[in-house]
Amino acid sequence: MSGEKKLDVLLKSMKPKHNVGEFVFCKTDNLEQINLNQIVMSFKEEESTTIIAKKEVADQLNLDYSFVASWITLTVHSSLEAVGLTAAFSNALSDNGISCNVVAAYYHDHIFVDTKDTEKAMEVLNAFSK
Repeated sequence: MSGEKKLDVLLKSMKPKHNVGEFVFCKTDNLEQINLNQIVMSFKEEESTTIIAKKEVADQLNLDYSFVASWITLTVHSSLEAVGLTAAFSNALSDNGISCNVVAAYYHDHIFVDTKDTEKAMEVLNAFSK
């Protein structure tokens, strides 16, 4: 199954889910010292490897971070070829003064917002299904 591509269907059925916890973006040059089961995501960039992990995991590993986020998953299975989904929800969040960092994975889109904006972000995202 390759996921939904129709923007109107995606927006009406995205059903955002707030994943409990505080999450942080960190960098590391020693990924081999980190148990991959402890992290949410890793992405190798030219300068370093970025990881997303629970705040308490980053604290245990003594990793630096400056942004503490909430993690919201759009539970609709979106196609990686879908056009306009990220633009639609990021514009809606932006219109409400909410910054978002987006990760598109195989099944779902994942949105990281400042913890202080969690409730408002959920309201904005849920408004698409009304």
